[in-house]
Amino acid sequence: MTATTAPESVLGDLKQIDAGVLNVGYVDRGPADGPAVVLLHGWPYDIHSFAEVVPLLTAAGKRVIVPYLRGFGTTHFLSDAAIRNGEQAALALDAVALMDALGIETAVVAGFDWGARSADIVAALWPDRCSGLVSVSGYLIGSQAAGAQPLPPEAELQWWYQYYFATERGRAGYDRYRREFAKLIWRTASPKWDFDDATFERSAASFDNPDHVAIVIHNYRWRLGIAEGEPEYADLEARLADAPTIAVPAITLEGDANGAPHPEPNAYAARFAGPNSHRTVAGGIGHNLPQEAPEAFADAVLEVGGMR
Repeated sequence: MTATTAPESVLGDLKQIDAGVLNVGYVDRGPADGPAVVLLHGWPYDIHSFAEVVPLLTAAGKRVIVPYLRGFGTTHFLSDAAIRNGEQAALALDAVALMDALGIETAVVAGFDWGARSADIVAALWPDRCSGLVSVSGYLIGSQAAGAQPLPPEAELQWWYQYYFATERGRAGYDRYRREFAKLIWRTASPKWDFDDATFERSAASFDNPDHVAIVIHNYRWRLGIAEGEPEYADLEARLADAPTIAVPAITLEGDANGAPHPEPNAYAARFAGPNSHRTVAGGIGHNLPQEAPEAFADAVLEVGGMR
């Protein structure tokens, strides 16, 4: 394990550790013997979505781990020959591998967007590793079969970028205009969030990762069934395709102004079989809920840890 300095980061120094197929860049804050919390970001965001959440959790005695996902920031593949795979099972297994590498047996796992999906999967498939779940937009586990089903036109319109990424023009366009693309998503997904340029640039630097475009494109193409996953994840994906229930304590969150595609809470309530609650966070809160409403997100993390 090594430490690196990221002077642009309000979270301070980063650490690096080999975990699974990756060398992961991550923040580790709070007492080493405190109850662990793993926070997982989404796309097109990064660890700074949790910048104001982390101190609230460490003040409560939690050890907080915030990794860069594969394809973001300082996280990189150990092998140049590794497939730049963005499928859901691979991303979730990254979180478990990181916990293994850090010697963390169990943790509250919390996230939004891609990170919420990974958190859901950890809770569903490895419940012994997850003491509680906080998931923005609820149950996001999917499958290629589900992704093949057409949606009503207005719903399809919300996924325009997924279809754009299905083309080589889309790959080239995202590669050329990473920052412009991300800023557009930030604005449409959180239409009432008045972020400044410095806040955006702090996160946008993570998109310079050399694997970023490949991971993002594969993620969305895999969902549509036009890119294959890796055979080693096939058994996990088969289990996820059955939409497994989540039995660990869970709190689901939604912003009242989320402009990104997201399911309604009543559509997924039955997937949560253990102690659970849902709350809508008011005040013009959009898709990047931890950064827009850090206290509400931190409160959910602290509360879910005592719900057993």
